[in-house]
Amino acid sequence: MATTMVMETVRQRIAGRALLPGGKLPSIRKLAAVLKVSTSTVVEAYDRLVGEGLLCARPGSGFYVTQQAGAAMAFSVADAGPKRDRAVDPFWVSRQSLEAAPGDAKPGCGWLPPDWLPEDSVRRALRTLSRAQNPILSEYGSPLGLTPLRNLIGHRMAERGIAASPDQILLMESGTQAIDMLCRLLLQPGDTVLVDDPCYFNFHALLRAHRARIVGVPYTPSGPDTDAFARVVEEQRPRLYITNSAIHNPTGAILSPVAAHRVLKLAEANDVIIIEDDIFADLENSPAPRLAAFDGFDRVIHIGSFSKTLSASGRCGFIAAKPEWIDSLTDLKIATTFGGGRLTAELVYAVLSDGSYRKHLETLRQRLAKAMHSSAVRLKSLGITPWIDPQAGMFLWCRLPDEMDATDVARAALGRGLVLAPGNAFSLSQTARSFMRFNVAQMQAPAVFDILRDALAAQRGRDIA
Repeated sequence: MATTMVMETVRQRIAGRALLPGGKLPSIRKLAAVLKVSTSTVVEAYDRLVGEGLLCARPGSGFYVTQQAGAAMAFSVADAGPKRDRAVDPFWVSRQSLEAAPGDAKPGCGWLPPDWLPEDSVRRALRTLSRAQNPILSEYGSPLGLTPLRNLIGHRMAERGIAASPDQILLMESGTQAIDMLCRLLLQPGDTVLVDDPCYFNFHALLRAHRARIVGVPYTPSGPDTDAFARVVEEQRPRLYITNSAIHNPTGAILSPVAAHRVLKLAEANDVIIIEDDIFADLENSPAPRLAAFDGFDRVIHIGSFSKTLSASGRCGFIAAKPEWIDSLTDLKIATTFGGGRLTAELVYAVLSDGSYRKHLETLRQRLAKAMHSSAVRLKSLGITPWIDPQAGMFLWCRLPDEMDATDVARAALGRGLVLAPGNAFSLSQTARSFMRFNVAQMQAPAVFDILRDALAAQRGRDIA
């Protein structure tokens, strides 16, 4: 605490221009005497400020304010906040959620609250790893990734009907990085990629970053509209189709076996590669059909992640595919990230293998089921209607009353610290104007529904006026 106080004092003096760029700071002994702290506390504070780039040390002379410090301190906290008036595009929900103030509620985000995650297991694993030998703490991991974790992932995939040997599994830092890497390998600028409409909004942003041409197919409660899928693949000749097949984001729907078989037949007939994003797999109550299970990795690439159920801070995901693709992806991984994130992989393996993770998932699924029911009841009381009753997961895809514009409701709620996810952020065709995605795990505070009710009322008054 004392060190933080000294650092904040120096920052305030720089911001208030009591200390100018190039100016010399008080000696360590002098500042310690003025602030009534130890000299070692001032030394630590100065060293940390050097690390932040605000100060520089000149041997034998003392500490000085860097030339860049003035501009850095002039950047206000208000400037650092999310741009709330920006267009509601694929980045809008992500930025509002990631940059929200600590007290803001986030039903629009795509992750669980910290107290829903196995924090005790993570801490226990971190303590164990802190006593590990040097290779774990300091050396690069192998390009494929930690072998015991890849073995374990293979066993877990087998429980869902997907047969994958360890050499068909490549560890990545996240599901998002996995898709990015696959786009680097498989796409050229201008290639056509098929997505569900609606789909996870970051698919849009990522594909645009790769300069792909994006085409949407309407999504139904049993999967993509297969008649529309057939027309699109025959007319547009897409290179890729990116989808969720277990628990769909944002709708919560589950792919039916009939739809899965037809999609695979159409993909084979039209030479379409499928990327199957399965990051919500551990939230299932029972295994849903997987395209990779039916296909055997002929043209399906399966990806997963542990960010949703273990930790979004310790990023770890994976790609499962046929060996020749894994070989090319391994070279690409070396070219772009060099070695694997060994420490994070060791952490994930430790948590997954200690016996506590399965118990955590059982409790989590029960907790989500209760939250799903209670949230649906309270939303219905506000006239907000779920599109389907999901079998599992954290999302409710809902229609707002009176064909309200979800973007206007989201903006009104954001002014009171409530982050929502309006439907058109997920819709390539912009046909989800009156829809909203709700994360039921993030809706447990009573204030969520109070703010939502007021935002709906404000929109009704605006429409009447």
